[in-house]
Amino acid sequence: MARSPSSNDDNSGLLARKRQGDNAEPLTISEISQSLKRTVEDRFGYVRLRGELSGVKRAASGHMYCALKDDKAVLDGVMWRGNAGRLAFVPEDGLEVIATGKLTTYPGRSKYQIVMDSLEIAGEGALLALLEKTRARLEAEGLFARERKRRLPFLPRTIGVVTSPTGSVIRDILHRLADRFPSHVLVWPVLVQGQGAAEQVAGAIRGFSQIEPGGPVARPDVVIVARGGGSIEDLWSFNEEIVVRAIAECSIPVISAVGHETDTTLADYAADRRAPTPTAAAEIAVPVRADLHATVADFAMRGRRAVYRPVELGRERLEARVRRMPKMEALLQPQAQRLDDLSERLRRGLRDRAGQGREELAGAAARLSPRLLTQALDSRHDRLERVRLSPELVMRPIEQRQNRLDALSRLAEQLHPKKPLERGYAMVRTADGKVVTTLQEAASKTALNLEFKDGELAVGVGDAPPPAQSAPPPRKKPKPAPKPAPRQDDLFG
Repeated sequence: MARSPSSNDDNSGLLARKRQGDNAEPLTISEISQSLKRTVEDRFGYVRLRGELSGVKRAASGHMYCALKDDKAVLDGVMWRGNAGRLAFVPEDGLEVIATGKLTTYPGRSKYQIVMDSLEIAGEGALLALLEKTRARLEAEGLFARERKRRLPFLPRTIGVVTSPTGSVIRDILHRLADRFPSHVLVWPVLVQGQGAAEQVAGAIRGFSQIEPGGPVARPDVVIVARGGGSIEDLWSFNEEIVVRAIAECSIPVISAVGHETDTTLADYAADRRAPTPTAAAEIAVPVRADLHATVADFAMRGRRAVYRPVELGRERLEARVRRMPKMEALLQPQAQRLDDLSERLRRGLRDRAGQGREELAGAAARLSPRLLTQALDSRHDRLERVRLSPELVMRPIEQRQNRLDALSRLAEQLHPKKPLERGYAMVRTADGKVVTTLQEAASKTALNLEFKDGELAVGVGDAPPPAQSAPPPRKKPKPAPKPAPRQDDLFG
């Protein structure tokens, strides 16, 4: 039997030695650690712990490390990559959870910890707390801002639906669309509950957004994300961050129709429009075709009335004005009376003017007697005989005009263009007889004629040879202008 270390033997020796009756061999640290590990794992091979998550972090390897705590103790925890990837929610600090796994030790740090196989939210209250925390974080990023909301198209040609292909939701949507306005519907089948549902829903939304306009598959004008009612756990896929971000980033307007009217998910906040039910989503997406027909017919009738109303009003006004207008006879009666009056006055005026003309003609005829004409002729003869024609009266105007003519003749001789030729000047002409007055014009010709007092000389310009000289024709002496005959002035002027 091994003795206790509290025996009275001297234990302060320098070297360790085997004591008498002691059969306990010293253990290594690894041996005691492994012994403790087996003991703890055998005793606590399956436990369920409830606590608050703290210090949650994901390693590059995919493993998750955290701590579970309550108001008095803290326990480290680890979840390997395979189990961490299958979690139905994103673990966060402060979240109360129930962890299922086994207790073990970590010899490297002399700590014990729980290796978690599964992690669940501890009750609906904790789930709602996680929901509210996620909502506040995404709202702070602006994903739920009203400015991001887009208007839905009034009459979409193609409608994309993200939902389960086997549930009653898709049948309700198709039936409602057929009743209101039959449209082309594209269904993207997804899981709406359970593991992997959030990833499929987000992928379907992004898939619709990536369809190119004008491609082989029609691009939806609006997308409906729909699911039937259920508990908060059933609807949790539509609270996942991946779904919320896919809806917020979608380039197509999105209608969220998840659950019943009292159910609210984060997808409703991110969508451009929330519908209380999937059936209501179909009603929001398209108008009622019968109502549109009635509206168009009403607009057509109003348009016809708008066109005909001015015509009817104009006809009524015209008829009223016609009734107020006087008769044509009443309008013409004063003018006809005035015409009769003027006609009568014209006849009287013509008669009076004819009588006056006869009187004037009689008076003139009385003055045209032969005796009066003879007296007038005799009077003109007497005046003519009394006129004496003096020679000076005739010659003085002739001399004045002769002097003016001599002065003009002298001036014309001085201004004659060939007069300067007698003083040594020459006149330059071209071959065709045009007078040259500038150096530039003379340089542009090949031959020129120089006219002197006694004849002309042909010269060449530059290197051009002079043209053949021809004898100038003899100048004819101009005949003297005949003197004008004296003109007798007007005796009566």
